[in-house]
Amino acid sequence: MSSPILRFVAPLLAASVVATTPMPVVAQDAVSEARLRKVEAEVRALQRRVFPGGEGRFFEPQIDSASGSAASSTNPNSTTAVTDILARLEAIELQLQRLTAESEVNTNSISGLDMRVRALEGVDTNGGVSMTAPSSSPVLASPTPTPASTSLGSAPATAASSTASTAGPSAQRIAAVQAITKPQTDDAADDEYSYGFRLWQAGFYPEAQQQLSKFVEEHPSHWRTTYGRNLLGRAYLDNNQAREAAPWFLRNYQSDKKAARAGDSLLFLAEAMIAMEDTSRACIALAEFGETYPALASGRLSDKYESNRKKVSC
Repeated sequence: MSSPILRFVAPLLAASVVATTPMPVVAQDAVSEARLRKVEAEVRALQRRVFPGGEGRFFEPQIDSASGSAASSTNPNSTTAVTDILARLEAIELQLQRLTAESEVNTNSISGLDMRVRALEGVDTNGGVSMTAPSSSPVLASPTPTPASTSLGSAPATAASSTASTAGPSAQRIAAVQAITKPQTDDAADDEYSYGFRLWQAGFYPEAQQQLSKFVEEHPSHWRTTYGRNLLGRAYLDNNQAREAAPWFLRNYQSDKKAARAGDSLLFLAEAMIAMEDTSRACIALAEFGETYPALASGRLSDKYESNRKKVSC
């Protein structure tokens, strides 16, 4: 008969044997597979945090409850780097938005100025203003003024103008013109302009037209040319020839809007339009002058600017 102690110890020995027996291969494979899946899930979660996709800035870790929760010990340096990149991208987007807005404003402003300039075009080949363009806003054609003859004899008074008498100038007029001396300096071109200025200043407008026309045609690149074209227009305007004056004012303004007398020509163009009773073009020229040359409008030409504005209702 077995001892009672043996009966008590036998089960414990059996359990110990079972506990120390190696686990089956199948059980070990199951544990390894579970651990591998957990590691793979954690790697995918880390990749989604470092490289966010197109649907959002971050993907939530795809780790199910069986494999454990998402790793909360992601490298803080990686998160900070991603955050910095996103912040810089947002700053760039804001800058692009501001630049786009400023570009649209500038484009609209340039478009408005371009429309005004086109509205000031429309001079026919005879030096007049074309009135045939059926447009909601009056348009002037490109100026091709017909200047007076460029030949200047010994007596400029012999030149004929559109309003000169067919009998020619009187002896007294010829003598008066000849009394005006032509400057003689080292700058021959400037002398030509100065002589035209003296003729205009003395009130000999047809003679001034001929002399100034000669100057601007022979010296198109001289620094005085902007003065010459402007004064040539004034020589016509002061002689009650607004239609002949307008092409010269427009040509001088369009040739170089930053030239010394470009602003003057634009204002005198408005005055010529007023004389021709073309209120629409006069208002366009006045508005362009006030916007493009505010210093002249409030300074040297302020009196003439205000005077012309009072003559029309824009």
